[in-house]
Amino acid sequence: MARIAGRAGRLYVNLTSAGTAEPVAFLNKWGIDFSSDDIDVTAFGDTGKVAVAGLPAASGSYGGFYDDATVQLYSAATDGLARRFYLYPSNSVGSAGPYWMGTATFDASFESDVGGAVTVSGNFMAAGPITKIG
Repeated sequence: MARIAGRAGRLYVNLTSAGTAEPVAFLNKWGIDFSSDDIDVTAFGDTGKVAVAGLPAASGSYGGFYDDATVQLYSAATDGLARRFYLYPSNSVGSAGPYWMGTATFDASFESDVGGAVTVSGNFMAAGPITKIG
């Protein structure tokens, strides 16, 4: 697979407690992180620290511009329910993937600056397994 530009990326989230996932408007960045706990298993006689991988976890972030015509992620951040999401590195016409999908809980933060646009940003934490498709 070739390298791709991020301009066609997209985050889809089930913005209400019912319904289907829809694109979150006016985002301009997202990130996803996969990590595992490091469990220290260093024992007497070891010549250095020893660790084994624990359970994997996934979390991420997003950012962009506030859209007053939609709830964006405000409802998801305030009701505490896990939401289905789809995260596309490239969602251009004719592109079927790859993408990640799963359920997550979301945070949202809104910020205004007299010299700039009103922005939205936040984080999400996996509420179950995250699957990479493609």
